[in-house]
Amino acid sequence: MFDFLRPAPHIEEIKDPGQIKETYNYWRIRVFYSMFIGYAFYYFIRKSFIFAMPSMIEDLGFTKTDLGIITSVWAVAYGLSKFVSGVIGDRSNARYFMALGLLATGVCNIFFGLFSSIAMFIICWGANGWFQGFGWPACARLLTHWYSQKERGRWWALWNTSQNIGGAVIPLLTVVVAQYYGWRYAMIFPGVVSIIMAFFLMNRLTDTPASLGLPPIERFRDDYPTKNRTEDERELTVKEILFKYVLNNPYVWILAISYFFVYIIRMAIGNWGQLYLVESKHYSQIEAGGIIFWFECGGFFGNLASGWASDKIFKGSRGPINVIFSATIIGVLFALLSFSQTSILIDCGLIFLAGFCIYGPQMLIGMQAAEIAHKKAAATASGFAGWSAYLGAAVAGWPFGWITQHFGWSGFFVALAVCAIVATLLLIPLWSIRSNYDVEARRAKKAEKEEAEPETVVAE
Repeated sequence: MFDFLRPAPHIEEIKDPGQIKETYNYWRIRVFYSMFIGYAFYYFIRKSFIFAMPSMIEDLGFTKTDLGIITSVWAVAYGLSKFVSGVIGDRSNARYFMALGLLATGVCNIFFGLFSSIAMFIICWGANGWFQGFGWPACARLLTHWYSQKERGRWWALWNTSQNIGGAVIPLLTVVVAQYYGWRYAMIFPGVVSIIMAFFLMNRLTDTPASLGLPPIERFRDDYPTKNRTEDERELTVKEILFKYVLNNPYVWILAISYFFVYIIRMAIGNWGQLYLVESKHYSQIEAGGIIFWFECGGFFGNLASGWASDKIFKGSRGPINVIFSATIIGVLFALLSFSQTSILIDCGLIFLAGFCIYGPQMLIGMQAAEIAHKKAAATASGFAGWSAYLGAAVAGWPFGWITQHFGWSGFFVALAVCAIVATLLLIPLWSIRSNYDVEARRAKKAEKEEAEPETVVAE
């Protein structure tokens, strides 16, 4: 029944260099724009609830705590799915895996718009979160197979801006729908559109280069992450993926924990920012939505800047940019805390800077996790980090609703600044870790040191 989800089989490699170049160039562009559009619609559908929240408060009388519970359940379901789907995604055909998730999440949105009780909202939005988890692992698999180390930062960054397009530009339609037709249509409309887009993905995407008879991307671009110029195109077993390259890799764990705190910041501003502007600065819903647009706009440019800098300035190393951007967000959060006056220009500027700074590590931490694991374990490693990230996103739901309810918006921003400080301190030790070969080299060096210590004791 699920044979269509198996990885596409490798076929005989093309021998003609000209045909290889032409085929690679065509499919790299096609895979990229398909991923970009598809993931934008993943974000379009998940953001529909955020933009419907103010209307639901008015219509159903929900409190911030009620809405926080729904967002937290979604985040837990999504984070868990991201890890489980990562393991499955490394052993699946990315073409159908990504399309299936978008189709199922669209169905969940439609059902959400038909109910009125908290219990049913939790079930529908939890299921939505689970199927949303199919998108990232599929894209991680495609990005690590079709784009090489020294160019991947730019491609991954450009792809990651699909989140900003899906999270800002397209949902402006949802705000208008919610304003004039009610929150139910603001949930149903994205669901219908996303189901249509799922069939677009089935038509446009493919799986790995080997399934088209192409050589590995490292050989095609002469861009190997190690001087040994090795390439491993065999599909790993689940045991190898989980225990050799992910769960026993201490650097993946450090990235996952730092991701937890980064995502608290990102999701707290994304989820509560509009309500903060309405309640604290007395903007209308349309005005507040327009200001929050600049968070995603800042994220768009932060994505591009961080990806370009990690490729060009740091030669494919993601660690330095993660540290620099995470440290900068601390100052931005204190600026948001300190500025209490109402000024659309300044508020847009600060929200833009917040998005610029937080989307850098939001993108590169997941990417670094994929690179320091193994190309064939990329979806699992980034999914594991993503699982931790969305535990952080869950904390940005009900717990931050509670903090805001009891300590006001000043308590909200102080808590976020603490998260930024912790994330920065965690990321510093990964400054120079570039790929899984660096991890293996450090393991070998540590093993040699441990073997040498007993000999020294005996000699003494």
